[in-house]
Formats: sequence, structure tokens, C-alpha cells
Amino acid sequence: MSEPIWEEIYEKLPTRADQRDERFAMFDTFDPNGNGILSLAEVDKAIRDVLAIDEIFDAKPAIMRAFQAAKACGKGRADIGDDYIEKLEFKRFLLGLRMYFEYWVAFKRIDEDDDRRISFEEFSEAEEIMKKWITNFGDLQEEFDTIDENDGGMILFIEFCKWAIAKSLDLEDDDE
Repeated sequence: MSEPIWEEIYEKLPTRADQRDERFAMFDTFDPNGNGILSLAEVDKAIRDVLAIDEIFDAKPAIMRAFQAAKACGKGRADIGDDYIEKLEFKRFLLGLRMYFEYWVAFKRIDEDDDRRISFEEFSEAEEIMKKWITNFGDLQEEFDTIDENDGGMILFIEFCKWAIAKSLDLEDDDE
């Protein structure tokens, strides 16, 4: 994974309050059939074709987490079910995409063998860099055990995200 160009990512994700019109226009480009809702497949395709940021497109787990978070926070229309996000949930999706992408970058920096799991050895080797991202980093083994919720001996991305949120993880190079 190449290192992300954070400035480009921020420019392409209209999440500020004053960017509502830009965000709604982006939603419309993400919604090719114009039905006012987005499936995960539509979002995935639009990230590739509209945003055109390969690093995000290649971060499928981050896209999925952001999509799920947007659905969970939205009120949702009863007639469309739980498999879509609406225009008013789109800002939440973009905010989530930015956050979960940052966590994906951090996760990938630790996951040295690229198997989408972090072993205790990988976690140990990354201790110093993690201390730059998290101010209240505790005992190495305790942190690992806390993150590994399913006691599988490996940290999965979803487990890492829960921990990162609780610890307010912030990469040193993302300038935000």
C-alpha cells in the first residue's frame, strides 16, 4: 500500500457544514440510477470512478465499516430496508470513510505480513509507532488482550477500529 496523500483525500471528501451542496452533488454522482439511495456496490464503484483515490478504493474493510456506521446512525426510510444509505446519511458516510481509512492505514502499518490480522509479534514490533498515535498506551500485553475481543490470538480490523476509537488514535502524518 502506498502512503496516502492526505491533502488530496481531504479535498475530495466534502464533510464540512459549508460543503452541503457539494456533498449532495457528489451523492448524485454516486447514485447512477437516481433512486435517492446508495448500495454498498454503488458506493464502492463511485469511490473508484468518482473519487478516484486508489488507496481508499483498495481499503475495502474501511469502506465497509464507514458504510455500516452511516446506516447505523441514520434514521432510514422504512421502505428501503437496512442495505442502503440515503442522502442525509451521506455526510456520516464520508466522515466515517475518512476515519476508518486512517485506521486502515494504521492497521496496515502494523500488519507486516499483510494477512489482515495483527499477531502479538507484529503488535510488539509496532509499540513505539503506536505510542505516537495514542497518548494513553498501556501495557503491551494488556492492550493486545483488550483489542483481541474474540480471544483468537490475532487482532482483526474491526477489533482494531473499536480500540482506535476508544483510544482516539491519530496518525502523526495525516495533519488533522
